[in-house]
Amino acid sequence: MSTIETLSDVNNTFLSRRELTCDFPGLGGKLKNMEAVDMITKEFKLDGKVVIPMRLKTHVGMSKVTGTFYVYDDEGLAKKHINPTIFSRLEKTKAKIAEAEKAAAEAPTEDAAAEAPTEEKTE
Repeated sequence: MSTIETLSDVNNTFLSRRELTCDFPGLGGKLKNMEAVDMITKEFKLDGKVVIPMRLKTHVGMSKVTGTFYVYDDEGLAKKHINPTIFSRLEKTKAKIAEAEKAAAEAPTEDAAAEAPTEEKTE
């Protein structure tokens, strides 16, 4: 896993949020929003806070991505300040991830169930 380089870390007291701008070297074209949020949460120990990826910019001719993230203590405040479209996109992404994990967890049991009847038919 590559390291995260912090370009700016501003505590915006007027809007009650922390604004992080970071570089992700070597991840150009590979980094997804939720992966970036997970990396930022682990790097800056932001468990329990609302981390919103505002922008991920891949630089032309370079293999780095620059990300801008807003960190809120309160989700209600975040929803007041930030465009609802961004939240709906994040919810869709989270739903897809949860669905994929659920399908992956069910897949081994379905395979075993699917193999059992075919063995009975062949006998």
